[in-house]
Amino acid sequence: MIRSFEVGDGPALAEAWTAAAPADPIGYQRFRDLFLLDRNFDPAGLKVAVHDDQVVGAAYAVRRLVAAAGDDLEPSAGWIPFFFVHPDHRGRGLGRSLLTEALEWLRSQGRSVAFFSSYTPNYFLPGLDVARYPSALRLLSELGFERQYDAVAMDRSLVGYEIPAEVREQILGLSSGGYSFGTPTGDELTSLIALAGSEFNPDWARAIREAVVAGLPLERIVLARDPDGSVLGWAMHGTYEGVIDRFGPFGVLPASRGTGLGKVLLHLTLERMAGLGAHSAWFLWTGEQSAAGQLYLKTGFTITRKFTILRALLVRADGKD
Repeated sequence: MIRSFEVGDGPALAEAWTAAAPADPIGYQRFRDLFLLDRNFDPAGLKVAVHDDQVVGAAYAVRRLVAAAGDDLEPSAGWIPFFFVHPDHRGRGLGRSLLTEALEWLRSQGRSVAFFSSYTPNYFLPGLDVARYPSALRLLSELGFERQYDAVAMDRSLVGYEIPAEVREQILGLSSGGYSFGTPTGDELTSLIALAGSEFNPDWARAIREAVVAGLPLERIVLARDPDGSVLGWAMHGTYEGVIDRFGPFGVLPASRGTGLGKVLLHLTLERMAGLGAHSAWFLWTGEQSAAGQLYLKTGFTITRKFTILRALLVRADGKD
């Protein structure tokens, strides 16, 4: 039987997820926080497969009830952040049935396109790890999903980390020119959040605001300021779920790129992370060929996973279901 989420399903969903994807396990509290307590959660969109009163699979569809920025509810878009089937129940078409019902629910909500799984504010992984889950790619492709772009996750060991001499020289040179680097004041957070939201990604602004309100120490943020004190960029860690070794978000205004500010911010943040006892720095999502991606690689990060963001049209070209 496939039905919508009911109160009491949560722990069993987390347990079945972990059995289905043991290399990407999830505990109940994290499942609850990321999905059930998401501001856009609708129990009707979480399709649950039950066999002999046991949860054996699920597919989650979500659409915006609260705008990510301004008043844009992205009325044509929906997302499939995850789906899974317990290994004891595969080979019977259950995954296809779950996804079909999830997509049909999005269609019933007036959505014309579905993405897997680049949903914000809450996602577990930014896309499909094709190398780890090739059968999921086959199923999604059969249901009309097509590749849009790829993202990479990177990691860097912080064991024995120290700021390179050349970067220390850059810091001295920039500082002598009037630039400054350091922890923001409470009031400076308003400038940082405005910059993140307007120049980079509205979800970054949300993440910074919510992390600070939830108790993120301001020492986990490093600002770059011009001689007049204006914020030109920042780097930070511990933003998402309070994980101190998770790096980001990180950005420098376009007009200030090429000055070395980004490299300095990255290294100053890594130094602070190492000072807190973090053994590594990692993040889930960047473009391998982007300027940031190339900076990470030059700083000693290595690619640990690749993700593919997929999209499916939910209506035919003639506009009919």
